[in-house]
Amino acid sequence: MIRFTFILFFFLIGTEFSFSQVVFEEAQTKSDSLSYKKIDPLAPSKAAFYSAVLPGLGQAYNKKYWKIPIVYGGMAAGYYFYNQNQKSYKEFRDIYKRRLEGFTDDKYFGIYSNAVLINAQRTFQRNRDISLLVILGVYALNILDANIDAHLIQFNVNDNLALKPDLNQNDINSKYYVGLTLNYTFK
Repeated sequence: MIRFTFILFFFLIGTEFSFSQVVFEEAQTKSDSLSYKKIDPLAPSKAAFYSAVLPGLGQAYNKKYWKIPIVYGGMAAGYYFYNQNQKSYKEFRDIYKRRLEGFTDDKYFGIYSNAVLINAQRTFQRNRDISLLVILGVYALNILDANIDAHLIQFNVNDNLALKPDLNQNDINSKYYVGLTLNYTFK
């Protein structure tokens, strides 16, 4: 009986080592053979072109679909504020023009003076122009984001290169120094 247990024990241990050896060899061959993706040097310019033609299309080309609602949301917010400020500007401009013609039937007569109407016109005009700049800025950032993201997709990041924060204590005065450590492993 002891002999049978002894043989069974070595049989179980032996099969465990043989399986682990196969798994270890497979893991070793997988880590030794590095497969690199083919780099398309025109991908960033394609992504930027697509985003210039239709905002968000460059993000779709880069497969960053979650950025598309942000692009359209930013442009829609700028457009909304542009329209609101344009309506208010036209309203105050028309009221001021009617007052210059001598009419006193506007809804702000007796509440706002002519100087206040002029100041309101300037404020709404400035805000309208800023809203237009926001729309153009989001459009430009859309193109820039697509281009940069296409460049970064091709960037090779593996365990051979690491950039980590580093906290060292000075032995003389016990002060801590914060820095970055760049490690590169040669294989």
